[in-house]
Amino acid sequence: SKEAEILGIYLEHYKMPYETTEEELLLAIKRLNERRDINGIVIELPLPQGINKNLALEAISPEKDVDGFHPINMGRLLEGTAKFVPATAQSVLEAIKSVNPYIEGKNAVIIGRSNIVGKPTALLLLQENATVTICHSRTKNLQSISQTADILVVSTGRPHMIDKSYIKRGAIVIDVGITKINGKIIGDVDFDDVKDVAGWITPVPGGIGILTTLMLFKNTIKAAKIQNRISF
Repeated sequence: SKEAEILGIYLEHYKMPYETTEEELLLAIKRLNERRDINGIVIELPLPQGINKNLALEAISPEKDVDGFHPINMGRLLEGTAKFVPATAQSVLEAIKSVNPYIEGKNAVIIGRSNIVGKPTALLLLQENATVTICHSRTKNLQSISQTADILVVSTGRPHMIDKSYIKRGAIVIDVGITKINGKIIGDVDFDDVKDVAGWITPVPGGIGILTTLMLFKNTIKAAKIQNRISF
């Protein structure tokens, strides 16, 4: 990618056929684990039917798991000792801090409980001493809960689900949703409806997605330093 080139990171992109078996994928991961010139491994999700996602993610060496999804790295995140934090969650935190570095005591509401965004973002915000509420498809009174948020993070996969009636005036709104409709990428938040109520809002496209790519490369550089025993 252009970003990798600018940063001086060597990138290999493996386009495996749709018919690839689980065994073939695990073998490819094993070979990459063994290569000393490869510092980070990322699997693009979702995987084809018949391939166990958890098995594939667990096959990546924790030291090369720059997406932070290996159970060991997720466990370290829970403890607050993670070497690699999931890139999207890391991007959400960096975006919030760029606007207001003082997160302590703020009410943060996360809509969406995925392992990729919702749960790791909640853990990061807890480490910053925010008061965190996680909402999901079974949450009652979602709108009234959302209205209490100083920080609102939305990751539902439901385009334009959130309008200004969900937003507390002056809130920081982070839209992580990406849905493609008629060739156009749309977020979970109705940007035009919300922008005059929110204190700050990330656009889709051009927001968290770009940051996530950079966080993956940041984790890759960190992995290279750890593997080569280079002090920070």
